[in-house]
Amino acid sequence: MERIQESKLAHLNTKQSLWDQVFTVAPLVIIGTREDDKYDLAPKHMVTPIGFGPYFGFVCTPRHATFHNIKDTGEFTVSFPKPDQLVFTSLSATPRKDSCSNYDIVFESLPMVKALNRDLPIIEGAYLYLECRCLKILDGFDDYAIITGEVLAAYADSQYTLVSERDKDKQLRQHPLLVYVAPGRFATITQTFNFPFPKDFER
Repeated sequence: MERIQESKLAHLNTKQSLWDQVFTVAPLVIIGTREDDKYDLAPKHMVTPIGFGPYFGFVCTPRHATFHNIKDTGEFTVSFPKPDQLVFTSLSATPRKDSCSNYDIVFESLPMVKALNRDLPIIEGAYLYLECRCLKILDGFDDYAIITGEVLAAYADSQYTLVSERDKDKQLRQHPLLVYVAPGRFATITQTFNFPFPKDFER
């Protein structure tokens, strides 16, 4: 096997954030937590299902309230917003500062409702919701950690569920997906194609 041609490559600086040097695509979600009698929402894009079972994980840092809220309560929610909820998703990242009331003003403007089974916040109108119990927190990634959870309940907008008799292309055209294009961009997915799996492929 020949080595890749270096002349076609741009070397990335591994001492800086790799993910600020090239575009990558990721889901965009809002994590909901509770702090005493208050609620907190935070957008995240470094997120992923873990395996094909009811497990979910995302990257967080002890510098954020989300991290400590989950450590204290052992639970969190995940809302997958729709494209028309981009502004709400962005506003949920408003920094919380004790000396400034802007956070409370912004937070009260978000379409927040309570999850079906837990005293935790979710964003009304999202297309997918997860209610999770914190499973493990894996640290050691500089000042970041991976928070993993077991999904105890999940529910979705019925227009977004996969039903065999639905035309998938038409479904996504009518009900598009919001994705984060790091760093600092977003996209709306309205067109997809069948993936060319090899014959007899099994996951």
